[in-house]
Amino acid sequence: MTSTITGLPDRYRPLDEIGPEEHTDTGVIHCWRAKDRILNRDVAIRVHVPGGPPARTWIARALTAGGLATPALAMVYDASEGTGGEGGAAYVVNEWIEGQTLAERLEDGPMDERQARTVLRRLAEGVAEAHRVGLAVGGLSPETVVLRPNGLVGLRAVPAATGSVQDDIDALGALLEACLTGGRAGGVIHEPDLAALVRRARSPEPTGRLASAAAMAALLAERPRRGGHASVPVRDRDETDSGWLRRLREHRDAQNRDAQNRDAENRDAAGPVTAGPVTAAAPADAAPAVVSPADAAPADAAPADRPQRLSPAVLPPVPSGRTAPPEAADEDRWDPAADDDPVFAGALGDDTDTDDDLEDDLEDDRRRRSSPSRRLLVVALPLAALVVVVLLAWWVGNNVLSVAGNVDEVPGSAPSAPSSSAPAEDDAEPSGDSAAPLAVTSGTVFDPFGDGESENGDEVPLVFDGDPATAWSTLTYRGTPDFGNLKPGVGVLLDLGSAQAVGAVTVTTTTPGITVEVRTGDSADGDLESFPVAASGTVDGTADLALEEPVTAQYVLVWVTSLVPAEDGFAGAVAEVAVTPAT
Repeated sequence: MTSTITGLPDRYRPLDEIGPEEHTDTGVIHCWRAKDRILNRDVAIRVHVPGGPPARTWIARALTAGGLATPALAMVYDASEGTGGEGGAAYVVNEWIEGQTLAERLEDGPMDERQARTVLRRLAEGVAEAHRVGLAVGGLSPETVVLRPNGLVGLRAVPAATGSVQDDIDALGALLEACLTGGRAGGVIHEPDLAALVRRARSPEPTGRLASAAAMAALLAERPRRGGHASVPVRDRDETDSGWLRRLREHRDAQNRDAQNRDAENRDAAGPVTAGPVTAAAPADAAPAVVSPADAAPADAAPADRPQRLSPAVLPPVPSGRTAPPEAADEDRWDPAADDDPVFAGALGDDTDTDDDLEDDLEDDRRRRSSPSRRLLVVALPLAALVVVVLLAWWVGNNVLSVAGNVDEVPGSAPSAPSSSAPAEDDAEPSGDSAAPLAVTSGTVFDPFGDGESENGDEVPLVFDGDPATAWSTLTYRGTPDFGNLKPGVGVLLDLGSAQAVGAVTVTTTTPGITVEVRTGDSADGDLESFPVAASGTVDGTADLALEEPVTAQYVLVWVTSLVPAEDGFAGAVAEVAVTPAT
């Protein structure tokens, strides 16, 4: 019926123990999967035995972890040091992470390079975030790392009882090695850069040791250098650049092609140029033709037999935003054979001027976005949408609602006048059904046949809070719906503050099918027989239980006599109780 763990709030109901026990210098930590009764969700709850001062350091670490918000680490929902001694265990409540553990995944064999990089990078980013606030996570092992169904990765049991920053980095290196070798002893890592990263993460020498978890995440986010080119960040399918990088590449390629075509046209139009003074047809401000010394013809060669190459001074001017001709800026051109990804290569420190080109492209894109026509479009579209909504609302109000208001009228007939003998609407007596419910001042669990364990007594105010979404529930019983044949029932006792004339009681439940009895009494003390039965019935959602004769009483007892099937047994819940006065 209940867990053997003591010292836990009634809010958490342990389901099953998970993972091995964690032995520390201050005690033993047990981990359970549990149900949060209030929020109706699964949680992971870890219990430190003993509680009190021995668990104080662990609880302080958990409170620090409570300020973290990263998908790589399980969130901390609740923590308590306890009082120590019997019945005072310390506990930490974590987010329950659903998915396959890394240990289960590695039973199928090692991961490929890309998957291993992604898993460890995401985990290292979460650990680095914890290190940033001064928390060493600890507990990094294949059994606690979970591969979430959405492709992310998460660490259960945050934080461990003890840990250090260097231990976390060493554990990340061990996890990377396990991912690449499948956890087999003596396995070989075929990627040289990953093998070197594992050695640095697990190095005992301070000089060769990896500096931080953030450095490991950054190194895992890069592809190794190949062919002497710069490292390229690894991008997963869920980390796309939204197309802006692709558009920049296409824009730049188009510019290069346009510039090359323009250069070819200029050269074809100019024809062979020989050394000599500029002709009279040239513009007055044109620069004189200068022959490059390296290309000058031998003295014995005829001038017309060899065209002369002009220096950059006489080449046609390059339009703004275009790439310079090959002859004028060979050192600034992107060589397509140099790299298969020029944008990334230039952005990470290659010897080209790709960074400047990207900035120019981004500036052009910003100018296009800030153009007057675009600003007008951004303003006009919301205004047009607003006008459409207003017109639609006007049409609905004038057509649909007017038809609905006249649907009961008979064509060609006038509405009949009210009878003079009928009382006016404002003077009519309110019916008993519309009377306001009596106020409930307080409520308690009534459990004279119980074993001393509270039946969720802290939830009783939920039955008269006016919110049918919240409810008081019984404990879960096994065997039969009659409380496992352990007792005849349990209920909630409501205090009306003073003796009141009760005519009916309305009961709302979130567990349709429970059976209840409405009992009344003048004193909260006494056994079940001191509260005679006034009404009874089965509650399927909401039930109005009218009393055969009005009863004057201060206390109303809603006594649950039969439960309905629930998870792991039988249970019942009462969401709202409204006491209607007698008329």
